[in-house]
Amino acid sequence: MRSFLSLFCCLAVASVACGQEFKSGIEWPEPKVITPGEKPSDAPSDAIVLIGADGMSAWEGGEKWKFEDGVATAAKGGISTKQKFGDIQLHMEWASPDVVKGTGQGRGNSGVFLMNHYEIQVLDSYENETYFDGQAGAVYKQSPPMVNAMKKPGQWNTYDIVFTKPVRNEKGDVVAPARITVIHNGVVVQNSYPIRGSTNWHKPPAYDRHKDAESISLQFHGNPVRFRNMWVREIQPIEPTFVPEDTEMVRWRADWSNEKITAAPAKESEATAEAEAPKTEAPKEEAKKEEKPE
Repeated sequence: MRSFLSLFCCLAVASVACGQEFKSGIEWPEPKVITPGEKPSDAPSDAIVLIGADGMSAWEGGEKWKFEDGVATAAKGGISTKQKFGDIQLHMEWASPDVVKGTGQGRGNSGVFLMNHYEIQVLDSYENETYFDGQAGAVYKQSPPMVNAMKKPGQWNTYDIVFTKPVRNEKGDVVAPARITVIHNGVVVQNSYPIRGSTNWHKPPAYDRHKDAESISLQFHGNPVRFRNMWVREIQPIEPTFVPEDTEMVRWRADWSNEKITAAPAKESEATAEAEAPKTEAPKEEAKKEEKPE
């Protein structure tokens, strides 16, 4: 038995010694160094603060809202960021009014719009019945939150949002949808949801034409919803500086644009065999069936 174990260990060591490290041949730039916040909710060094200690200067119409001690309270109309954004990471904290008034959509209602077109609902959804794709954490009129993670009225909620803009071809048509992930109070409520288009109250979703960078907006819906500690990071995918043509890895653009995911080029022998293989035509009846519209 002892000799068998010794032989097994020797074979295992030899197998590891003979193994070869996989190297893709792809060369990457060094990731940029940033300083994270002391707490996960604090803005990292590369973030743009939208609501913080310095007032509402980042917003068009910000003077209409009440601002005190780092807290902005919705009033007299919606506001939009002066700076435009595309792909982003967004952190925000919000609270519905302490005193509960109204029901359904009339209770603690607001919303955060990305690119001025895609709304994540802000609403007091604590023991408050309304339509599910209109409660807190919903992609408005498209996707309810997977769970209701709402805190009691007056308490602070957090949204952590990752958003990627829709991808359009040279004609302006959407070839890949916008996607959004929403974490509400530390709980995932939207997981890379493919947005169907602009979030409207009065008509089905459809993609409107807009620029690659647009404002972030906060809605005033008649309720004094409060906001604080709101910051945004622009997301830039890391791109390789060199990709060898003969790599065996599947390659794709890091920004998942309209280019299809493709494997590496076939080896010369495989490509030759494929080119020399006889071509067979489909039977005429089958061809007709394929041309027939569904």
